[in-house]
Amino acid sequence: MPKELAKVYAPQQVEDKIYDFWLKGKYFHAEPDESKDPFTIVIPPPNVTGQLHMGHALDETLQDILVRYKRMQGFNTLWVPGTDHAGIATQIKVEAELRKEGKTRYDLGREEFLKRVWAWKEQYGSRIINQLKKLGSSCDWDRERFTMDEGCSKAVKEVFVSLYDKGLIYQGNRIINWCPHCITALSDAEVEYTEQQGFFWHIRYPVKDSDEYVEIATTRPETLLGDTAVAVHPDDERYTHLVGKTLILPLVGREIPVVADEYVEKDFGTGCVKITPSHDPNDFEVGKRHGLAEILVLDDNARVNANGGKYQGMDRYEARDAIVKDLEEGGYLVKVVPHVHNVGTCYRCGTNVEPISSKQWFVKMQPLAKEAVRVVREGDIKFVPGRFSKTYLNWMENVRDWCISRQLWWGHRIPAYTCEDCGEMTVSRDDVVICPKCGSKHIKQDPDVLDTWFSSALWPFSTLGWPEKTKELDYFYPTSVLVTGYDIIFFWVARMIFSGMEHMREKPFSTVLIHGLVRDSQGRKMSKSLGNGIDPLQVIEQYGADALRFSLATGNSPGNDMRYYDERVQSSRNFANKVWNAARFILMNLTVEDDNVDLAALRTEDKWILDRYNAVVKDVTTSLDKFEIGLALQKVYDFIWDDFCDWYIELVKPRLNDKENAGESERAQKVLLHVFGGALKMLHPFMPFLTEEIWQSLPGGEEAIMIAPFPKYDKALCFAQEAEDMEKVMDAIKAIRFRRSEMNVPLSKKATTYFETEYKDTVAEGTGFFQKLAGVSDIRFDACPDANAVTIVCTLGKVYIPLGQLVDIEAELIRLRKELENAESELARVQGRLNNQGFVSKAPAHLVEQEKQKLEKYGQLIESLKGTIKGLEKKD
Repeated sequence: MPKELAKVYAPQQVEDKIYDFWLKGKYFHAEPDESKDPFTIVIPPPNVTGQLHMGHALDETLQDILVRYKRMQGFNTLWVPGTDHAGIATQIKVEAELRKEGKTRYDLGREEFLKRVWAWKEQYGSRIINQLKKLGSSCDWDRERFTMDEGCSKAVKEVFVSLYDKGLIYQGNRIINWCPHCITALSDAEVEYTEQQGFFWHIRYPVKDSDEYVEIATTRPETLLGDTAVAVHPDDERYTHLVGKTLILPLVGREIPVVADEYVEKDFGTGCVKITPSHDPNDFEVGKRHGLAEILVLDDNARVNANGGKYQGMDRYEARDAIVKDLEEGGYLVKVVPHVHNVGTCYRCGTNVEPISSKQWFVKMQPLAKEAVRVVREGDIKFVPGRFSKTYLNWMENVRDWCISRQLWWGHRIPAYTCEDCGEMTVSRDDVVICPKCGSKHIKQDPDVLDTWFSSALWPFSTLGWPEKTKELDYFYPTSVLVTGYDIIFFWVARMIFSGMEHMREKPFSTVLIHGLVRDSQGRKMSKSLGNGIDPLQVIEQYGADALRFSLATGNSPGNDMRYYDERVQSSRNFANKVWNAARFILMNLTVEDDNVDLAALRTEDKWILDRYNAVVKDVTTSLDKFEIGLALQKVYDFIWDDFCDWYIELVKPRLNDKENAGESERAQKVLLHVFGGALKMLHPFMPFLTEEIWQSLPGGEEAIMIAPFPKYDKALCFAQEAEDMEKVMDAIKAIRFRRSEMNVPLSKKATTYFETEYKDTVAEGTGFFQKLAGVSDIRFDACPDANAVTIVCTLGKVYIPLGQLVDIEAELIRLRKELENAESELARVQGRLNNQGFVSKAPAHLVEQEKQKLEKYGQLIESLKGTIKGLEKKD
């Protein structure tokens, strides 16, 4: 016999036990199996430094829902877990720990510092993995990977050398984004633009040996120190005579040329542009075209270097103030105009990024982008929702070369080796200890590491064993779906696509499911500075993982941000309790051992619930296949709460308790068990712990619900006519209950009910339901003798209930008149307060608004009471 469930569902006592049960059963593990179709997801690897936040919780919940659904559908399902070494983030964390000891990484040296980072990773790296388990993530933990493990590191070297040999990785002096706080280069995707208040400083540049000058405008006057030309448009007649002449750079005294270049917009500003090749990407290109000198004036910390003369050592903004002051005193400053502009900031720390020329490593993107554009444009890879494909294509079609070198110690070190004797550089998969050109052993490896996203870009195939030809790679690649936020389409999604096409000659996944951000209840982004972050682990501790998962999936639509409401989690917890109580009711009334339903012996209510169940199975399957996860969950919720719990259980209670007809009781039990078991299966991907705990109490079935087959639509369960008849009965019951509620008549006060209908057989068959659920004593089909009867219109026709059987009219009038008197007294009190100017002018606005709302409420109540009294007085 089935085991009894506890009176109250306590997730804190259930979830760890159930998760251990799954792990011991190896239900998450997958091996290549040619007899089954694979379904593969690779987890977006969270930073090894990280702790679970709401973004992770949403991301992993959506993935787990898909994985559990596909596993139940019979797919050989693999969800690959792992963590990212997170170069900048992790190094910053460890350096902060060192500062507490009064040390820097340079005090330790590279080797000892890396030992500290690895030790830190071993101590804290499993934290987020354990937190993912708390959420219920059904990853194959036997295949957990780390972006710097031996296999991933081998893949990184293979890709770097391969691209270098093809001429697609090169080292060059280019303008890059530099973060002076993190002290490293950043790729374009790692720069976030924010609107900031600034100024245009208009400055005079004198023409040599002349009284003439040109006027330029700049938002960064400190870069004037590195100017090597002023450019004008070749067709701008105002300056044609100056092209080729020399200007004197203010404050510096350096002679710089006037050059003609079509980059300049004639109609923008003065038509003259200062050219600083080392501090602006456009100026850099102009400088290349005209052979201009490149003068770098800021160091790695954004302080003025030796090229800045007397300003050397100043911070960039300190130097700006000093330079502006000197320009004004020297008569060079024309005017200062306020200007709002977009400024690049570091995605990691928020510091304003400085464009500087620097020798870095780059990936040549145009050749790689072609295939990555084609597979999305031709629909081989689909974005859900589709609008994000435009975002992706726009970026890829205009992509610039990717700066991949970072001035850090933690990460994949660039496999480039330079001979200190002859200067020969070798890029190699293996460590180089002897120069292949001169035989010297004085070899120095490039000190920089690769951008974190370089290794993440290989994640779909490196985690499956590439560059080795493994059976896992052959079977599980390409993966099926990538689930991720819209904020890393450029960081990660685009790079995985071009990497897959280049190195595997095949797309890395078929679908990219994009979700939005989890915002607070006011729609604000969660952040430390606002103090509005919600800790998912605290929510799990209070309400259970299923309640959190349910609330994150409810109302979630692909690509859109969602708001977190604690009330939504509470209602999710309440739903879990509803399901639990339904399970307890069924188990307490269960004597059967299976759910084999005899379709030939069903009653109308049984056929109705089976028809509804069948329709929901079809709708939920369709929604999940279209990645409409929130919609699928809503359908499951509505079915369980409304159709099954509020209606069907109530409809069959008399049969369950019918001691004289055991056959009817058993048929009702089997339908209950069949439908409830199927509903649990549909709910399982969303609320895995609750459903597994209940499943273990039910008779028969698989050893675990997570490997039970997902319900399938069955034409044999279609009972359209019976379902329609039952819906009519239910509609009439709801209409009668609503009218009785309006009149404050309890269901215990029974009344004869007259039906004017063409569906007499349907009404007659539903007599027991009307008597139990609608306060009906008996049903009549002749004319109602009471001219004052209450009239109700429903899909069955018209329903009449003699008024005298429902209420004592005289007593009801006395009660209503007293209620009207009280309402009018309250209305007069509220009007008095609102007519008092002292109250209106001095009271807080929210109190005044409350009184206005009361005024409206009492006005509506009085009108309603007067109408009801008038109607009863006519019938008295």
